[in-house]
Amino acid sequence: MKGTTMKTHFQIKEEVKEKYTEIARGNIEVIKKTSKSCCRRKNDVVDISLSYSSADKASIPDGADLGLGCGTPTSFANIKEGMTVLDLGSGAGIDCFIAAKHVGARGKVIGVDMTEEMIRKANANKAKANAANVEFRFGEIESLPVDSDTVDRVISNCVINLVPDKNKAYSEIHRVLKTGGMFTVSDIVTDGKISEEERRDASLWAGCVSGALDKKDYLGIIENAGFKEIIVTSETKNDYQLSSGGGLYSITVTGTR
Repeated sequence: MKGTTMKTHFQIKEEVKEKYTEIARGNIEVIKKTSKSCCRRKNDVVDISLSYSSADKASIPDGADLGLGCGTPTSFANIKEGMTVLDLGSGAGIDCFIAAKHVGARGKVIGVDMTEEMIRKANANKAKANAANVEFRFGEIESLPVDSDTVDRVISNCVINLVPDKNKAYSEIHRVLKTGGMFTVSDIVTDGKISEEERRDASLWAGCVSGALDKKDYLGIIENAGFKEIIVTSETKNDYQLSSGGGLYSITVTGTR
């Protein structure tokens, strides 16, 4: 049974990686033009970058904003000069470059992504931005290539829902944070259960739907990982409707180690 579960997790990751490799290569319509995606409201593509402040948007080099987020975690993370910030599922680097502006030359931003093509794209954007305080690492969220107790802030934008083992993901976030450090994650949750058929749909996984958990279950995982002061700082209902009649929500949640 254990082997079957691990194989399923592997298959999910490979399917998601394939989709996001296509996006990194310029085929962003893979996500944006599917009706099975949380990136749509009615018939319009959601441009989350519009929610960033003008000052933050000025920090984003061309090519770093792929429009795949579901929030603005940097806006709620209380990032300060000199901090070390870790971005999980950093993609082309949009939130890393915003965080880099806040931590300054004395600080450091690390982006981790499991898609090699995204790492290459992010490094190309780093060169455009001349962002010497940003580093991109290849790796998975369930096994972060980051030392324990070394990070002041962890941020993530619409990525944890793609991770099959969310307990492990939040355990890893807890491990790398310093005592008193804080995470700020924007993610997709539901107000009901997702059917087994929807869970098995590869396109729904890549579209940030199938991996979403019920909000109470999601927050329970965070609490079980050992975090305190868990606060949902923003919540927006998405137009996508599950087969059960339940809905999808974009939330931003913070917690302290």
